[in-house]
Amino acid sequence: MDGFELFQLGRRLMKLGEQAMPELEFHRPSAPTRTILFDIADNPGSSISDVTARVHFPQSQVSACVARLRDAGVVETLTDPGDRRRTLVRLTAEALSYAQTRPPAEIDDALAAAINTDDPAEIQRVKEALDALAGLLRPRD
Repeated sequence: MDGFELFQLGRRLMKLGEQAMPELEFHRPSAPTRTILFDIADNPGSSISDVTARVHFPQSQVSACVARLRDAGVVETLTDPGDRRRTLVRLTAEALSYAQTRPPAEIDDALAAAINTDDPAEIQRVKEALDALAGLLRPRD
């Protein structure tokens, strides 16, 4: 496998994850919105510029997305006390609570469609391989 194949695999896995995720309370977010939302969740208290740099979207798109998420009550923004020109963003307490207590997004149906089988043993084998890969690639703190 090379970098291009790894990238394609990552995109395919993201699409499978998107298929398995239920709609959120406010709507089914677009792929860019999910990317920005997950970045904010992983990096609470980041500036809009920091989020923009990590997700590689135009700053206007990130700012507009953050404004929509703020209006929906998913994120909150505050002025950076160290540099009053910067806006910091983080998940709201309600969004954090939901993230910690949400039901699992089952992946069996998405995997079955992707590998073109409904054999529970084959689906389980793929899930175990994904668990092993996730364990090896998880960020280490």
